[in-house]
Order: sequence, then structure tokens, then C-alpha cells
Amino acid sequence: MSINTNNNGLPNIDDLQNLANELFKALPNEFPKEISLSPDKSEHPRATKIAETLLQSGGANILAPIPTQNPVNIAPTPNSFTGFGVTPTVTNYGSNTGASALYPNAGAGFDPQSGVTTSGIQEDYNLNMNDPQTGFYDHNLKNGGSPQLTEDKFFSDLLLNNQYLPFQTENSSFEIELQAALATVDTQFKRRDISPSSGNGPGNNYYFLDQNPFVFDKKSPNAIVRSTLGSTELNGIIGTNFNAELIKKDFPILRETVNGKPLVWFDNAATTQKPQSVIDRIAYFYEHENSNIHRAAHELAARASDAYEAAREKVKTFLNATSVNEIVFVRGATEGINLVAQSWGDHNLVAGDEIIVSNLEHHANIVPWKRLADKKGLKLRVIPVDDDGQILLDEYAKLLNPKTRLVAFTQVSNALGTVTPAKKIVEMAHSAGAKVLIDGAQSVSHMKVDVQDLNPDWLVFSGHKLFGPTGIGALYGKEDLLNEMEPYQAGGNMIQDVTFEEIKYHKAPNRFEAGTGNIADAIGLGAAIDYVTKLGIDAIGQYEHYLLEYATKLLKEIPGVRLIGTAKDKASVLSFNLQGYSNDQVGQALNKEGVAVRTGHHCAQPILRRMGVETTVRPSLAFYNTTQDVDTFIKTLWELKKVRF
Repeated sequence: MSINTNNNGLPNIDDLQNLANELFKALPNEFPKEISLSPDKSEHPRATKIAETLLQSGGANILAPIPTQNPVNIAPTPNSFTGFGVTPTVTNYGSNTGASALYPNAGAGFDPQSGVTTSGIQEDYNLNMNDPQTGFYDHNLKNGGSPQLTEDKFFSDLLLNNQYLPFQTENSSFEIELQAALATVDTQFKRRDISPSSGNGPGNNYYFLDQNPFVFDKKSPNAIVRSTLGSTELNGIIGTNFNAELIKKDFPILRETVNGKPLVWFDNAATTQKPQSVIDRIAYFYEHENSNIHRAAHELAARASDAYEAAREKVKTFLNATSVNEIVFVRGATEGINLVAQSWGDHNLVAGDEIIVSNLEHHANIVPWKRLADKKGLKLRVIPVDDDGQILLDEYAKLLNPKTRLVAFTQVSNALGTVTPAKKIVEMAHSAGAKVLIDGAQSVSHMKVDVQDLNPDWLVFSGHKLFGPTGIGALYGKEDLLNEMEPYQAGGNMIQDVTFEEIKYHKAPNRFEAGTGNIADAIGLGAAIDYVTKLGIDAIGQYEHYLLEYATKLLKEIPGVRLIGTAKDKASVLSFNLQGYSNDQVGQALNKEGVAVRTGHHCAQPILRRMGVETTVRPSLAFYNTTQDVDTFIKTLWELKKVRF
């Protein structure tokens, strides 16, 4: 059928309504003859989505209802959501985007076919500023997005992160056919031209995805914004289009107020907040998949097992491990370190052997080794740091000797933010014949961690510091080494056969996952990895780097502030003392303004004592923090300074 246009060049409303009725009131497996769509595509829910886009672009409303009931029975299950398709009988549910989840009843704007909150269908900009879900590209809106961002450009950028998302996506050939059919409809939609100088209002950029979005030239006059706060000038960074203010809307808790002020979460080194997609994914598990895994023939067990193992696959690709058998789910980094200490250290180290740790370590990477040393007569040696808080490689080289059996160190200091030369430390240890464990708890959320490149024997991290749930983390270990290690705990799930005479254990990773594991939160960790991957870990790291530079410069300008830890290469963390105030007083003053920071020794007493202090105030940044958040933090410190000086 043809559609006439009105005097404004827009489609005639009556014609559009007739088209809508024909599309949505057709009998099952039938489409209007004018559309000529294959019958097997006629019930696909995304057909209604595309038609809705067509109508809303012309200013009309959909007359016939769009299917909004429980989508469990209406969309085919993609391998990306359930795992690897090991259960062909799974009831149809899920998402058709790689590694994204489906959460029914997740609120207005939720698209059950894309698995994330849609970017919306608005005039000129397909971005819902109130619920952006990071503005992820919605393949349901093929022509959506910013005028500056072509689809080719988007997908070429996306390929940079493709290694993190190897999951098969659903065949979308029906889209091509439907688009071809709709292309035959005689419509003329006019789009208002956007002037490049139209301002910086909401929607003028397609989020942070833009041409060269992270070019930052400190010499450029556009790189600095001058403003005045108290008695100091603030230097704001505008050299990137990474829109943290928009990302912040994905995190429900960041809408909270504290003492009547907006919450500023600067305690990210302790734990990170969770995006709605992670919260929804966990809820979906309990609503649709809840079961124990690996040990039943019924449907929910298959769903739960698939989702759990899909999460393991996501961790594997996030770390660039060679096999899922190298990924063991644990409660967190602390349990991962203890697992290695007991399963490998207790069975392989003997009196006189040496373990090396650095002065930067969290207590979780000191205490297990100290306990093991005391128990077995081992020697614990410590890599010193300079006055800036960076590891002294020359001194480290002097510690290595034929008795060195293990080097355990952090990639990023939780107390100072120092980024250690991890790859070099690993190479030196291996040259001496020692095994290496990396504590990645503070690094995985700020930088790319590639275990094949770093080449440690083990690496641990916690999910709650990667925008995932608490009580879940991962231990990476080289597969042959894991299979040589004794089980950490004993129980169900980790055995092949049990008699009163002999027990046969599974190989890794199951041999280390005794009993009922934290299934829901492992799946939630997978959703968190999806989220971080879609933002891009390199983009996150670069944005946070400039935000840390911004905060550091302003903090150094406040009289009476002593920065603790000034290494050249840092991530996320600022530690400081303010003359005239206890650290608790500073923390309480910041809390009155809604700013959450950590005060204390941060479970890292040795390094703080090396720097000459017992405790510090520790703000720590993440990608949802903004320069405005930093300004609030700095302003409060200036107000404190005025009282005492």
C-alpha cells in the first residue's frame, strides 16, 4: 500500500494507522499482502518493534497492542544467553544480543528482545536520557544514533572488544527481509538537520561513542575549563566525550541522597556499585532459572547450568584465558589466595623455601603466606618501595634466588593506587624458577588484564570490585597446574566417584568448587562483565586516568594536604592526610556533603607505615564519577581548611 504525506512532508496519520492495524491485526502466520513477509517471520516480536519505530518516526501512535506479556514463550533462545545450547528443550526465553540478558518486567523502556534497556525512540536522537543503560547501540534501531556516528563506525569500534564477546548471536535474517519489505512502502520521512553549533544539551552526542572520542591534548585551549571555587581555581577536563553523568543513571543507588545531598560514591576501592542490568540479571535467575547445577535432568537445572557456565566463559574471555577449565569460581580474591596457599603451597613448599611479597600488599596477600611460612618453616621476603610508593625492581632482583618458590604481588595497590610493573615482575620470577600469583582485585575494573600476556601462574579478583555482586570472584590458574593441585574443600560437585576405599576427583575447575556454589552471583558477575565490556575497558581506563589527574591537581593545591603515594603510574586511588584534622573528622565532614570515602588503614598497614602514617583518607574513583563529584569533594576540603587556617 502507499502512504500519502501531509503539507509538512510527514506521513499521513490515517494511512499510518491503517498500516499499523494491518501489521498487528493480521491472523497468526499471516501478514498483509502488501508487506509480503514470510509467514515464519510474522510472529517475531521484533517485527512489531521495527514497525513501531516506523510509526513513531512519523509522529503516529501504535493502535494495536504490542506483545508485552512474559516473553519466556515468544522469543527463541540465543546461545549467548543460556550458554552453549546444551539443552535444546529450554523454554524460549532470552536475548538476541551477544552475552546480554532478558529481564521481564524490568520497567518502562525495557526491550525483551535486546536484553538491555532500549535507547528509546525520540525525535532525532535514539537515546533515553532518563534511563540510558549506557546508550548501548540497539540493533533494533539500525538507523538510530547520533548523526555523527555511522553504523560502520560503531561496529568497527565494537570489533576492538569482540574478543570479550565470542558468544553466538541469533540469526536476524528476518530483519533484512522485513526492512526490504518496508522499503517498498511509499513514505518520505524528513529529518531535521542538526547544526554543529546546536549546543551541549541532552542528546547532542550519541553518548561517548564518537569519532576519536578520547583524544586529549593538554596543550589544546579546549582541554581546560577555568572556574573558581573558594580561593582556588578548578581545572576541568573536557577532552573526552565519555559521559559519566549519563552512565551514572544506570546505577540505581547513585540516585540516593545522603544528608539531603546527592550521593558521591568515592569508595570504589572498597566496593563498586551495581548497574541495573546486573541487579535484573540476578532477579531473573531467581524468577526463571533457580536450581542447583550439574546434577539433574529437569529443565531448570539445565537453564541454571547453562547460565552458570556461560558466566565462566565470560570470565575466561575477559581475562583472555585459554580455557574455561582455567577459571574457578570463588567467594572473592581473598578465598582465591587462600585456595592457592592451601592447595598448592601447603603441599609443595618445604622448610627453607622462600616466598616473596611486596610492601604494597593488602593483608589478604600477606596473612595466608605468613601463616604458611610459620607452619612450614618458610621465609617470607618483602620487595621494598620508594618514597613515591613504587616497587624497586633492582631490590626485587636481589631477593630472587634458587630458594624462591613463589612471588605474590598486587597489580594495583588498594591503599596508594600504585600500578606495579606486573609483566616485568612475572618475567623475573619465572627466570628464577618461581611461581607467580597476581592479586588483580584492584586492577580488573580499571585496565585490561590479559593473563596470556602477563603470564602469571594464578590471578585472583573479586566480582564486587568489578561492578558485580558480592560473594563471588574468580581464580585463574594454568590448567595443568590446577589439575596437579589438591582440592581446597571436599563435598559434592567435585568428585567423580566415591567409595569407602577411594575417592576420584574431577579435574579443574570442578575439583575446587565443592558443594552448592554461589550460582546466582556468578551469573551476576557475567552480567557485570557484559556491562564493562560494552563500555570498553580501555575507554574506562583512559577516562579514569584523566579524572584522577584532575582530582590530584586540585587536591595538591589545598594547603595542609599531604598526598600519600605519588607514583607516576596510578589507578583510581588518592590517599591523603589533612593537617589539623583526624582522618575520621575529614571523612565525617565529607559524609555531610554526601561524599563517601574510606578512612583507616585499608587492610594495608605495612605500606602505610612505610609511608610514615597509620591511616589515611582514601577517595577512589570509578567511571561513573564526574568532575562535578570531584568539585564537591574539593570544596568540602577547602571549607575545612578555612576553619582551621
